[in-house]
Amino acid sequence: MGDAFSVVCALSVTQAFKRRVYPFTAIVGQEEMKLALLLNVIDPRVGGVMIMGDRGTGKSTTIRALADLLPEIPVVAGDPYNSSPTDPDLQSSEVRERLSRGEALNEASCQVPMVDLPLGATEDRLCGTIDIEKALGEGVRAFEPGLLAKANRGLLYVDEVNLLDDHLVDVLLDSAASGWNTVEREGISVRHPARFVLIGSGNPEEGELRPQLLDRFGMSVEVRTVRDPEQRVQVVDQRSSFDGDPDAFLQQVEAAQQQLQGQVVAAQQRLPQVQLDPDLRLKISEVCGQLNVDGLRGDIVTNRAARALAAFEQRLEVTDEDVARVVACCLRHRLRKDPLEAVDSGDRVIKVFCQVFGLNPADRDAFQLVLSR
Repeated sequence: MGDAFSVVCALSVTQAFKRRVYPFTAIVGQEEMKLALLLNVIDPRVGGVMIMGDRGTGKSTTIRALADLLPEIPVVAGDPYNSSPTDPDLQSSEVRERLSRGEALNEASCQVPMVDLPLGATEDRLCGTIDIEKALGEGVRAFEPGLLAKANRGLLYVDEVNLLDDHLVDVLLDSAASGWNTVEREGISVRHPARFVLIGSGNPEEGELRPQLLDRFGMSVEVRTVRDPEQRVQVVDQRSSFDGDPDAFLQQVEAAQQQLQGQVVAAQQRLPQVQLDPDLRLKISEVCGQLNVDGLRGDIVTNRAARALAAFEQRLEVTDEDVARVVACCLRHRLRKDPLEAVDSGDRVIKVFCQVFGLNPADRDAFQLVLSR
C-alpha cells in the first residue's frame, strides 16, 4: 500500500510541476515533418525520421510537442526500462523473472519518454555501464542503464546527427532496428529492450550522413524556412502568446490537442486491420525498382507508412493517394546520387511515381497538391 501510495504521490507532484511544452497542433506549416512524425508514432516499425533543413525551423520544438501530445503509457513501477506490465516483448529480464516467481507488479503510468542525445555523449552513457568492481566483489550484476534504456517505448532525438560519431550512430541504428540493447564487459552480458522512435535532425550545410547510415532511417523529410509574410507573423504571434501566458494558450488549443491524441490512439488500434491491395504493393516495388533503390527497405517502409496513413485517416484500405503522400519521404534519401549533389528533393521519385501509376504530366500539378495536404 505504501509503495503504491508513493508512486501516486510522485506522479501527482510530477504532473503538478510538469514543464509546459508548446502544443503540436499550434505549429504552423512544416506539414511533411509533422505527418512523418505522426506516422512513426502510429507504427514505430516505419523506422524513424531524418529531418534535414534550415536552422530555426522548429525541428526540436515539434519533436518535444509530439512527445507531450501522446497519452501516458502504463509501466512497471520502479523499472528503469519503462517495462510494460502486460506485453512480454516490452519487458526487461528482471520483470520477467519477477513474473515467473509469481510476484505481483505495481503498475504506474508515465509520459512517453523523450530523450535528447547530446553530441558529446560517450558509448557508455548511451548504452549503459557495468560496475565491474561490484560484479567481481559482490557477485551481482551492477548495471547502470544508459539513454537507450530511458528511451525505451518513447522517442530518442539526436540533434545534428550528421555531426555524431559514426560508431554511436551505428549503435543507435542497430538498437532501433532490433529493439534490444546488449552491453558486454569483461565477460558480463546485459540485454534489455530498447524500442524507440529514432529521430535525427541536421543542417546539410554542416555535413551529410553516410548513405548506408541514411538508408537506415525509415523516412527523410526536408524543412524550409517559412517565406510567406503572413505565416511568419502568425508564427511570431503564437509563440509570443505562448511565452506570455502558457496556461491560457494551452487552454485555447486543448480541444484540438485531445482530438489529435484520440485520432493517433485510434489509428494505432486500427492499424492491424488496414489492408494493402496486392496490385498497389506491386506498383510500389516497381517504383523502387525503376529508381534503382538498393535493398528492400524502401519497399517495406513505403508499405508501412502508407498503411499508417490510411489508419490515421480512419480507413481500412490503402489508396493511391496514401502512397503518393509518403513515397517521396520514404525513398528520396535512398537514391544513388552524385557525391556533390544535395539530398534529392523528391522530384525523381515523383516523376517515376507518375509513370508507374499512369499519371500524365498534366496530373503532376494535382499530385503536388496531394503532397501539400
